[in-house]
Amino acid sequence: MDTYDVIVIGGGPAGENLAGRVAEEGFTVALVERELVGGECSYWGCIPSKTLLRPGEALAAVRRVPGARAAVTGTIDVAEVLARRNFMTSNWDDASQSRWLSNEGIVLVRGTGRLVGARAVDVTDADGTVTHLEARRAVGLATGTSAAVPPIPGLRDIRIWDNRGATAADDIPRRLLVLGGGVIGVEMGQAFSRLGAEEVTIVEKAERLVANEEPFAGEELRAAFEAEGIDVVVGVGIAAVRRETDDGPVVGTLDDGREIEADEILVAVGRRPNSGDLGLEAVGIEAGRSVTVDDQLRVVGVEGGWLYAIGDINGRALLTHMAKYQARIASDVIVGKPGEAWADHRAIPRVTFTDPQVAAVGLTERQAREQYRKLRVLTYGTGDVSGASVMGEGLSGTSQLVVDESRRVVVGATFTGYAVAEMLQSATIAIAGEVPLDVLWHAVPAFPTVSEVWLRLLEAYGL
Repeated sequence: MDTYDVIVIGGGPAGENLAGRVAEEGFTVALVERELVGGECSYWGCIPSKTLLRPGEALAAVRRVPGARAAVTGTIDVAEVLARRNFMTSNWDDASQSRWLSNEGIVLVRGTGRLVGARAVDVTDADGTVTHLEARRAVGLATGTSAAVPPIPGLRDIRIWDNRGATAADDIPRRLLVLGGGVIGVEMGQAFSRLGAEEVTIVEKAERLVANEEPFAGEELRAAFEAEGIDVVVGVGIAAVRRETDDGPVVGTLDDGREIEADEILVAVGRRPNSGDLGLEAVGIEAGRSVTVDDQLRVVGVEGGWLYAIGDINGRALLTHMAKYQARIASDVIVGKPGEAWADHRAIPRVTFTDPQVAAVGLTERQAREQYRKLRVLTYGTGDVSGASVMGEGLSGTSQLVVDESRRVVVGATFTGYAVAEMLQSATIAIAGEVPLDVLWHAVPAFPTVSEVWLRLLEAYGL
């Protein structure tokens, strides 16, 4: 038996941050990981997907600039893009991450970790050898989520792509069918289209793309996609899929009877928590679902408050930056400092890294109307400020603030347009800090920047 102050199960961004911060405070830490240290984001999510998106985004940006567009005479070098992707994922090798753990004094235990009792974890390695670990202080669960596969007839019987298949692909398919118009679906759909896929079709059962965001965001994204040749089908689901042979084309039959043929199908309809094989039953918690936590990230229902769950597994905010935030809060609580994860309730920033981008934080208008009696919604064209004109032709989009009139503070913000992700932190600060509009009026945006849209929004309010 090996004993540590803290045991962390899961070595993605949440687990790494929790382990690192606790170790910095002088506590002994063991981190259990069955795959690659660095997790989904580093190898099959955020990093490779944005790396695949960037060349097409850069090329489109140059083509919008008079004088510069004439210099674009070739096409994207796909081989170099994929090589860059491989470099950014360290060729799916976690040696550098493992060295970091060692340098921080964190013990890496390879294998699958399962709870077997209070503060007790068994780790089974690839050879079946079991190592028993005990924690003096706390156990942190940070095992994330996996791609969900819906019960569509034929889908589980054929070769498909999930996010891992798409971000690690060695070739660009000629025809790609994307099931799901959420963040992963739209990002990968546009990435492969701009990397050379001749036909990309995105099928979304909801009435619009990125359905969790403001309606105008999905509509603007759809218009942009269709303008560059991506087919978008909304309001219709897929009833069945089939492949005649493993290497043959995939055929998706829509609910309305239409058929779409493609070389690959990307299934991007959501995520499921990796909680089914954690031994949660041993501590009285239901397995196979998101693990409920309080605002100190302690698992609700576990006596003694020694079990924590951070990141995607708790279902509060399935985003890497929020997982890291929760790790910081949990580490403070574990070492005896005050901590409360209130940003999860007020100011969750999120970005869809398509072109145009969709960047939002806080509440949508619909969500805000469920919480506040008196609201005011302000909108202005993202492309209607001088800074956008300087960046190039044809830049458009919408900037929106949702204001709680009773306090005169912003509770939600959404920006669509080119590179608007970089505008999001200002909105996050305004919402998290509950900065009154009368104070924001004195936060003067530089000219000519796209951030001048803040001034126009405040002017629309009447300040």
